[in-house]
Amino acid sequence: MQMLELTRAPVIASHSSARALNDVSRNLDVEQLMALKENGGVVQTVAFRSYLNTEKNSANRAAAQAATSAVAEEMDFEILGGRGRGGGRGGRGALQAMSDLERDAYQAGLARVQEASAVRIAEEVDPVTPPVGVADFVDHIDYLVELIGIEHVGISSDFDGGGGITGWNDASETFNVTLELVRRGYTEQEIGMIWSGNLLRVLDEVQAVAAEIQAGS
Repeated sequence: MQMLELTRAPVIASHSSARALNDVSRNLDVEQLMALKENGGVVQTVAFRSYLNTEKNSANRAAAQAATSAVAEEMDFEILGGRGRGGGRGGRGALQAMSDLERDAYQAGLARVQEASAVRIAEEVDPVTPPVGVADFVDHIDYLVELIGIEHVGISSDFDGGGGITGWNDASETFNVTLELVRRGYTEQEIGMIWSGNLLRVLDEVQAVAAEIQAGS
């Protein structure tokens, strides 16, 4: 809020969703969103599971870890650290203490457990305790568009920071987001605004303000 009071240029919230839908600190609340609208900026809804729906994500992760642990037990394989997806800090220490041969054998065994677990998770966990997906992501876009207007809403991924959602885990699945927007009635022009137009507008305006400041006006 201090930044919005001080800035002469529009602001980008590059990796934030709606706090009204999921109460985490990186998401923006109504006061912040309305101030961003007044500023002329843009909020980039982020494809990060825990920012979109913490409760849903936690339930799915717990169920997936339980399934992975069960598969490991059936295969008589101990996952270092005692956690379903490969172990925690203690697991890493034990791995580092292994010889190269032991480490290679462990990694090969873990890969077999993870491969088998992926099948069980897809068949038994996800249908009952679904993961955060594209629909949850676009729910945030819908909310933001209704609250502050489509010209202030954008999209961001977080693939290099542990992000991604079911249906959009990497760039190859990007079309799934566009398809969901089409299903919800967004026009081609509106989708273009959300994907890039709004962000590029803000960048152009920021450059114009920078030029004015540099010129001393």
